[in-house]
Amino acid sequence: MPELSSIMINALDARKLAEFWSAFLNTEIAADHEDFIWLKATEDQSRLAFQQVAEPTEGRRRLHLDFTADDPERELARALELGASQLEDHTSGSFHWVVLADPEGNEFCLSAAE
Repeated sequence: MPELSSIMINALDARKLAEFWSAFLNTEIAADHEDFIWLKATEDQSRLAFQQVAEPTEGRRRLHLDFTADDPERELARALELGASQLEDHTSGSFHWVVLADPEGNEFCLSAAE
């Protein structure tokens, strides 16, 4: 079963935005990898993450959900069977994820559990 791992926010300055939310939510940066920064999740809050982008994001993918799964290929097949569309496939180092869209075009990502 997929598990919500983070809410990803596109940012022109991912570091600045991560530092703001880290201070506002009284948490710390948990991981910083190339163009991606994740905040430490708290007991009562979902984990926020920030993705560096080159241009402002209007509408498409400004915010999206990231899911992890023990068997991401099985969950990918299940999502497609339920009506999702596969949009993109990405790899950064050893990290691999797939960008999908639900039946109304809302985008989300799926990767292997950490």
